Amino acid sequence: MSELNVAQPASYFNLHAEGCGYLNRVRTVKPEKGPPYLACTIAAKHGDATSPTTTKFDCRISGTRAQVIVQQLEAAVKAEQRVFIGFRIGDFVPELFVYQNGKRKGETGVVNKGRLLQVTFAKIDGQTVELPAEEAVAAETTAA
Repeated sequence: MSELNVAQPASYFNLHAEGCGYLNRVRTVKPEKGPPYLACTIAAKHGDATSPTTTKFDCRISGTRAQVIVQQLEAAVKAEQRVFIGFRIGDFVPELFVYQNGKRKGETGVVNKGRLLQVTFAKIDGQTVELPAEEAVAAETTAA
């Protein structure tokens, strides 16, 4: 009997974090090699609600719906309004950096790099923002 060449599906281990925090530094990154991409920083809150701790995530925005939502919220971020979101981040890893200015200049800091997969809710200055439905985003991307 001969052996059949059957393609095995790729398998992955996923590392996801879900939480809420403030959306900051929405920007388009233009690398020397490869296409430009949308990125942001999220100051995630955790711990006691009266005095929460902040953990920063520097994210490449990967989810199609997340890209549409962040672009919708970008003007509010640039206007320095407080944009609070629920999120899901995947594949995050810590990365060291050195502060270039400010009180901590020369000190080493840590930021978590990851991919923003999903935005579950958004508030601008405490007011809930209506987010586009998944179906509407899917229809928009297939029509383009």
